[in-house]
Amino acid sequence: MKSLHKNRTWDLMKLSKGKKAIRCKWVFKKKEGTPGVEEPRYKTRLVAKGYSQILGVDFTDVFSPVVKHSSIRACLGIVAMHDLELEQLDVKTTFLHGELGEDIYMQQPKGFIVSEKEDYVCLLRKTLYGLKQSPRQWYNRFDSFMTSHDFKRSSLDSCVYFKKNSDGSFVYLLLYVYDMLIAAKDKGEIRKVKAQLSEEFEMKDLGPAKKILGMEILRDRKASKLYLSQKGYIEKVLCRFNMQSAKPSSAVRSLMYAMVCSRPDLSYAVSTVSRYMANPGYVDVDFARDLDRRRSLTGYIFTIGGYVISWKATLQTTAALSTTEAEYMAITEACKEAIWLKGLFSELNEDLQISTVFCDSQSAIFLTKDQMFHERTKHIDVQYHFLRDIIARGDIIVSKISTHENPVDMMTKSLPITKFEHCLDLVCDNPN
Repeated sequence: MKSLHKNRTWDLMKLSKGKKAIRCKWVFKKKEGTPGVEEPRYKTRLVAKGYSQILGVDFTDVFSPVVKHSSIRACLGIVAMHDLELEQLDVKTTFLHGELGEDIYMQQPKGFIVSEKEDYVCLLRKTLYGLKQSPRQWYNRFDSFMTSHDFKRSSLDSCVYFKKNSDGSFVYLLLYVYDMLIAAKDKGEIRKVKAQLSEEFEMKDLGPAKKILGMEILRDRKASKLYLSQKGYIEKVLCRFNMQSAKPSSAVRSLMYAMVCSRPDLSYAVSTVSRYMANPGYVDVDFARDLDRRRSLTGYIFTIGGYVISWKATLQTTAALSTTEAEYMAITEACKEAIWLKGLFSELNEDLQISTVFCDSQSAIFLTKDQMFHERTKHIDVQYHFLRDIIARGDIIVSKISTHENPVDMMTKSLPITKFEHCLDLVCDNPN
């Protein structure tokens, strides 16, 4: 309640005629701490029951961006390559900082009803947890603050900010709702940003970054190495779903988060088991093994400076008629990601002159460079042929790689343990 009053979250008044007051509730939670930084603690939060809000009356736009996991890993790659300082903050009572444009009335919270004003309601001035527009209003306020302090917003990820200093060095800030990572060459630059943020928002300084979105950050600065680990998260998932009380659907969904954040080696296993949950009538292992719709599986991995920063394993949206066509469609998807990564790194002052995509299909590579019309390829959707234009311009290079040296095999098919470990070795200098 102290934070609510400090932020002047509402005014007490009589309910206007024709208006309805939404309800609220207290939510109690134990927050896991960060080892060596923050002890576990209990939290209480007042939450508005926003499900009763009416579109067009109580809210309009609700979309709010969060930083992409690929952007986080890309920035961490830059941190490792240039031995940058990396620190972390979070914003206390995040959503209480957003300005509210609509007139929204809320019942007084249980246990804190003002004496002799029992029939009064709260006219909200600031956003509150549970309101549909709260994340968007918070982001708008934070974005306005950052851009007014000489930070530029990435055009490729709205939650990546960067600023060029007078000495030519850069400061980077990544935002995921209320979690922030700040990277810079000098700790003094980070302190300046922290001071600016603390003047505007109530911040919690977590010091050197140790954990973000369930990913533990481990650094070996002498060796210029940075590792992401979700060992604790995965162990908790395994403990939660033991053999006696297993819930396979929930277990797979939980492991999917580890796959997205830090474990590309789980991609094939998780995506395959996920398909059994949704439709137990088929199995997919690479080209056209989806027995229902004969779709193929696309997989790719991107690295920079030896660091894995982006990956994907997903069924193709259309059925390919040959392995060459399936590989061609996969190259297109990989090149789309390569273009995005190249643009992001360019904004962050890491100029990648040429990006190389390695493929183990020589016939698919020939198809990317062949502008001629052929009977066997005339049916391929035009959306995939933009690949030829970017290759002709020299933006992306597609090169041949031996199947034995292609780590993406572990994302598209079931492999013997020795082959699987070999694929891990190709992309990780520390597979553990």
